[in-house]
Amino acid sequence: MLLLGIDVGTSSIKVSVIEAATQKIIESVQYPETESEIISLQTGWAEQSPDQWWDDVQAAIKKANTGGKYNPRDISAIGIAYQMHGLVLVDKAGKTLRNSIIWCDSRAVPYGDAAFEKIGKAKCLTHLLNSPGNFTAAKLAWVKDKEPEVYSKIDKILLPGDFIAFRLTDRATTTASALSEGIFWDFITNSISKDVLEYFGFDRQQFPPVQEVFSEHGKVSKKVATDLGLKEGIPVTYKAGDQPNNALSLNVLNAGEVAATAGTSGVIYGVADQLVFDQQSRLNSFAHVNHSPDTIRTGVLLCINGTGIMNRYVKQLAGSQLTYREFDQQASAIKAGSDGLHILPFGNGAERIFNNKIVGAHFENIDLNKHTAPHFFKAAQEGIAFAFKYGFDIMQSNGMQPLRIRAGKANMFLSKVFTEAFVNVIGVPVELYDADGSAGAAKGAGIGIHYYASAEEACKVQQSNACIVPFNSSFYQDLYQQWLHTLQRHYKPPKSLIKKIVF
Repeated sequence: MLLLGIDVGTSSIKVSVIEAATQKIIESVQYPETESEIISLQTGWAEQSPDQWWDDVQAAIKKANTGGKYNPRDISAIGIAYQMHGLVLVDKAGKTLRNSIIWCDSRAVPYGDAAFEKIGKAKCLTHLLNSPGNFTAAKLAWVKDKEPEVYSKIDKILLPGDFIAFRLTDRATTTASALSEGIFWDFITNSISKDVLEYFGFDRQQFPPVQEVFSEHGKVSKKVATDLGLKEGIPVTYKAGDQPNNALSLNVLNAGEVAATAGTSGVIYGVADQLVFDQQSRLNSFAHVNHSPDTIRTGVLLCINGTGIMNRYVKQLAGSQLTYREFDQQASAIKAGSDGLHILPFGNGAERIFNNKIVGAHFENIDLNKHTAPHFFKAAQEGIAFAFKYGFDIMQSNGMQPLRIRAGKANMFLSKVFTEAFVNVIGVPVELYDADGSAGAAKGAGIGIHYYASAEEACKVQQSNACIVPFNSSFYQDLYQQWLHTLQRHYKPPKSLIKKIVF
């Protein structure tokens, strides 16, 4: 039995086919080869075309099929992971009404902030576990206000993974996990939030039926099956946001377990067995893939928008001719601290850790006689690691005290420079795994068709291939404090937070 996993990322689509019995990856491909465009029509805006996602998903599946390593007709189930918080709108004919307003778009902050005040902060935090902030509900409110002609044509409101499943099956569904990441879900009533619907004036009928994460979300249509060389009727049995899915792929399912990723954005994601929230909504809590009203599993998420995108930006500016491996080698030649050069990597929209403020990316303390391109390479990766540390302190102040962090050996965790800075400044060992979002989605599909008895069974074969232990923490703590003073010039937390954050 083969399982197909699709990962709808910001930079590209990734597809993996695994053998269910052994969980061996038979084929894994990415499409397109170059990084996908983020459309920014105005400062702080970020959009992508859902139709382009679908074109790229089809191209990726066809690319995987043409490798000749498996028979596509042996695929028995499909799972989907996707970039979180994106807003996709379709009409009654199933056509998209506009580009998706994606996760790092900042235009809706005022709508979310107003809802936080009017619904009531205490009610939002205890029922939604978050401020509506800059999430999908607030983005939908922006469309309702600024594009009423588009809003009037909406038949269904979808998250990115819901949309890809809809294209595969012609059936629209969603999950409590998806709705919680959009800040539509009430954890107390276990239903779509009446408070959110009433405050914004949304129509409940615009939301698809709510199903379990691990369940049948439709069957691949005849046309799609013919186009992609698949069997008609293959079920889509799993949909999850990229961070809950990454946690699943790393066997992070129970309270106290923590995962990390460092792709376009960076995330530390911990699991709790209570309905937990941060008073300032600097962290966000969503329904994990194995959450249910009877078995609470919330994913507490720290997000740094400017992570891999900052690394890529510096490479494009000063090392476009280099491979990422060469880029890292040059960074390794510079001593830790980058000779005083500081980079703040916050140039990819409003950052939640800063109360949804746009701090911006900054290059500071540049010495024109000393600093070379490799200094910038080093300072970018250190600045990203220090941003994680800033957020990790908030996680710890909210009770998350991991003894280890699990991460896939991918993206920035392929860099020795970044990994060394991250481990030492965070002060917690990091276990690296050969984990992959699309392979995790394939495992999710296997859980959804009950090939595996449980998520724990599906993930128990996962083995760490390296454990990086802090070895120079005090030195990196000193570097971090210097970087923190630079940050203070651009962002000062509200007075109520200063006691928790020491500059």
